[in-house]
Amino acid sequence: MKKGMVRIVYLLTGFVFLGLGALGALLPILPTTPFLILALACFAQSSQRFHRWLYNHHLFGPYLQNWSRYRVIPPIAKIFAMTSMVGSLLYILLFLETPIYLIALIALIMAYGAWFVLTKPSYTPRDGEKA
Repeated sequence: MKKGMVRIVYLLTGFVFLGLGALGALLPILPTTPFLILALACFAQSSQRFHRWLYNHHLFGPYLQNWSRYRVIPPIAKIFAMTSMVGSLLYILLFLETPIYLIALIALIMAYGAWFVLTKPSYTPRDGEKA
């Protein structure tokens, strides 16, 4: 693929992730921050203008900046992530006829996701004792 074509793919993918992140801000079933982080990464590869715009956005920028600088995941995002994972696993266990090996695989992937989220700080160092 040519360099210009790769840039366009990154740019379009960035807008898709941005749209999903914006939807996530409105819909409780869809996360916001992971999609915005992916959008930011795509814009970094395709458009410094959009990267700068999103990184400095009045609503989304502070979350992205805290992630970029300190790898912070706010407490509300952690609660949402854990609740979503537990709820999804319970739904699979109670309402779907899923083979046990697939349930185990899903549970392992969710456990890794939970570990990742829970091991990140909840607050930035400038928040003092909360860090």
